[in-house]
Amino acid sequence: MESFSLILAIVVVTALAFDFTNGFHDTANAMATTISTGALKPKIAVAMSAVLNLVGAFLSVEVANTISKGLVDETGIRPEVIFAALVGAILWNLLTWLVGLPSSSSHALMGGLIGAAIASAGVGAVHGDVLVTKVLLPAIAAPVVAGIAALVATRLMYRLGRKADGKAADKGYRVGQIASAGLVSLAHGTNDAQKTMGIITLALVAGGALTPDSDPPLWVILSAGLAIALGTYLGGWRIIRTMGKGLTDLQPQQGFAAQTSAATVILASSHLGFSLSTTHSVSGSVMGAGLGRKGGVVRWSTATRMFVAWGLTLPAAALVAALAEWVCGLGDWGTALVAVLLVAASFAIWRISRREVVDHTNVTGGDDAQEPAGVVTAAVAAVAPPPVGTPADGPPATDGLPVDDGLPVTGGLSATIPAQSSEAPDAPAARSAATPV
Repeated sequence: MESFSLILAIVVVTALAFDFTNGFHDTANAMATTISTGALKPKIAVAMSAVLNLVGAFLSVEVANTISKGLVDETGIRPEVIFAALVGAILWNLLTWLVGLPSSSSHALMGGLIGAAIASAGVGAVHGDVLVTKVLLPAIAAPVVAGIAALVATRLMYRLGRKADGKAADKGYRVGQIASAGLVSLAHGTNDAQKTMGIITLALVAGGALTPDSDPPLWVILSAGLAIALGTYLGGWRIIRTMGKGLTDLQPQQGFAAQTSAATVILASSHLGFSLSTTHSVSGSVMGAGLGRKGGVVRWSTATRMFVAWGLTLPAAALVAALAEWVCGLGDWGTALVAVLLVAASFAIWRISRREVVDHTNVTGGDDAQEPAGVVTAAVAAVAPPPVGTPADGPPATDGLPVDDGLPVTGGLSATIPAQSSEAPDAPAARSAATPV
């Protein structure tokens, strides 16, 4: 019994660790657009999101019940299986955070639970109808519905605001964006915090601490809410940069439309008990808002990387969890080995992330968020005619003007034209040529 109680405690702690990674991994869902448009300062934004995530955790338990009662067979699950599932989910969250990709923490958890359950008890341990209707179908529908809603809302707002004063309208939309961001944070708490509640409840049922079909106890709800709130407050700055600047450039109208559309979809899914990916919903709404503005663009290279990550999330987490479950099945020493490997891998990922620090001071700036110029852009730049008064080859023409250090003196009035840089794409182009005006 002592050994069993120890493994149950390890599972609960690991589940809260996953909840913590879920918090900083998904902060971008609520606050990326608010930060990128300047509606809120980064630290204030994540603090507000953390508080509302905690409040949202107490509003519903429908999603938690989907996890603990519906997805897998409770009777055939051991605490070691849930521990293995969490290992797969945590490692996938950390890897995608490292590269700044907004993948789904929900699907990482679902994949880990499915892979570990199959490795332990076979395919029959997974309820396929629940998997399809409450996980897979919402995963496909959510970004599409949120994207279409955001596109329509963006075009409607620009049409209605054509005669509005520009500065006053922007200020109003920023206020509205703060409110909609708070709504997304609240919705995130009602959906994502519950997934950890469900996994802890499932562990308690598997360990005999709760009877089957039990709702999450109050201490589970509180601890899960606090863990996701703390992770949210620390901020997943890498993913915030990708969502706020790397996917598209948003104006306040677009940010308001994107967040309102996403919050509506997430809250509706929470009410229905769907284990929805808030990442998919918000990413879809951001892309829809980007396309809704005339002249707006979506950086499809970034979007493609996101789509690939989405497709890999569930099977990758399932594979890692199945391997972890096989090792845990070797005995207590196997479980200890998996725990040590999880801590070591997490520390290694954190150390790698320190090579290029992204935090609240640089999350909205830099060229890192910009997509590289394409072939057409490079070709146009290569054949563009030289500035007036400057030969294509050789030094600037002086046209008889006095010269100072090889440049014509023009009364201090000159234009700076960036020169083509032969350095690597990551290196700033520092050289420039001065041309008389």
